[in-house]
Amino acid sequence: MQMPVDQQTYRSAMARLGAAVNVITTADGTMRDGFTASAVCSVTDTPPTLLVCINRSSRSRPRFVQGSPVCVNVLASDQRGISDAFSGKLDPEHKFAFGCWDILQTGAPVLCGAAVSFDCRLASEIDVGTHSVLFCEVEATRMGAPGKSLMYLDRTYHELPYQIDVI
Repeated sequence: MQMPVDQQTYRSAMARLGAAVNVITTADGTMRDGFTASAVCSVTDTPPTLLVCINRSSRSRPRFVQGSPVCVNVLASDQRGISDAFSGKLDPEHKFAFGCWDILQTGAPVLCGAAVSFDCRLASEIDVGTHSVLFCEVEATRMGAPGKSLMYLDRTYHELPYQIDVI
């Protein structure tokens, strides 16, 4: 008989699953907010949709589940400080003192210099355990310059080198 995996074993195992570091942002016209996430992935390309996981106890969560626009900003390796700012306890507007911010189609804050930004609208949400899974339909993208990406693996940041082969 197989025993269920306990929480600490699961967390230790998941630490070995490397992931891109993302800052997820929103705006409701009067206030911006955001959080750092590694639980982001593509769902489908028809229509282009990403999923983003956010802890249900997060102070930022209420702004995301109200149907506000969402931007998934995939961080470049030189943007670690922005990741730290958005993963801490700063007030929402103080987070945006880090980095340069712009908007695309939806009005969600888009990070200048990100490896790529996905400008989205929240299509649906489901709660699973301690987290909400946000399904975000992509309305626009902005590709940053090729460079190194910021990854999170074994509970620390790493740079993933980016190499362009010249033919």
